[in-house]
Amino acid sequence: MSLGQIIRNRREEMGLTLDEVAARIGFSKPYLSTIETGRVRNPPRDGCLYKLEQVLQFEAGLLQHIAHLERMPSDIKQNFEAVDAENRRLRGIIKKISENKVSFEQIDDLLGDEQIDLATAGQKLSPGRFVPIINKASAGQFMDFDDLGYPVGFADDYARCPDLHDPNAFAVRVFGDSMEPKFREGDLVIFSPAAEVHSGDDCFIRLTLPHESTFKRVYFEADNQVRLQPRNQKYAPTMVDGRRINGIYRAVMRYEQL
Repeated sequence: MSLGQIIRNRREEMGLTLDEVAARIGFSKPYLSTIETGRVRNPPRDGCLYKLEQVLQFEAGLLQHIAHLERMPSDIKQNFEAVDAENRRLRGIIKKISENKVSFEQIDDLLGDEQIDLATAGQKLSPGRFVPIINKASAGQFMDFDDLGYPVGFADDYARCPDLHDPNAFAVRVFGDSMEPKFREGDLVIFSPAAEVHSGDDCFIRLTLPHESTFKRVYFEADNQVRLQPRNQKYAPTMVDGRRINGIYRAVMRYEQL
């Protein structure tokens, strides 16, 4: 069931009209109607969903969680759903063991029936976290960077990143060709502020005086100079004074644009 259908069903169960709900959440009736019918281009933002959760008495965060899932690219969503299904299956097995108070021998038999190998079960990736996709990273000329006014951790779109747990991680789309062949235009790159940066790392760099940003390999040179090196050999490196850098974040993951 879609997000809009869930909202409409609850509204009708509570005997509320579109006008009544729209007035309570502070959004127009036509906009609420497009949400319910699925005609809105993107799922509504968290602020609107938070108000709907309160008015329609949903569990806190439920509508936001559903909307975040709908925003995910289909390939990432498929991976997430596979991990979620596996986690549900394992929780069911643990519940069965707990409720039936089975012996060690019975546990071995049960795990065998479920085709679970304890020797390799712990080697799987953890599901990780949703990372906000906040803008584009210039793999070419320096450009002014705007995070679109979102607070840390929020955006209109998200990517699920297995085994990544940095709460300040963010993702951007590559714009330009200076980081080819490893990073191509349209690729989604995840950066982690918690990751340690070394010379030769691919990084998102934010500069001041003037305010600019770029996506390059970084090399720390003498006299507090930093060399920003494109991967594409057609482009020359740029030297910047380290005092201009007010943010440098290492790339930790990439989703390729096919």
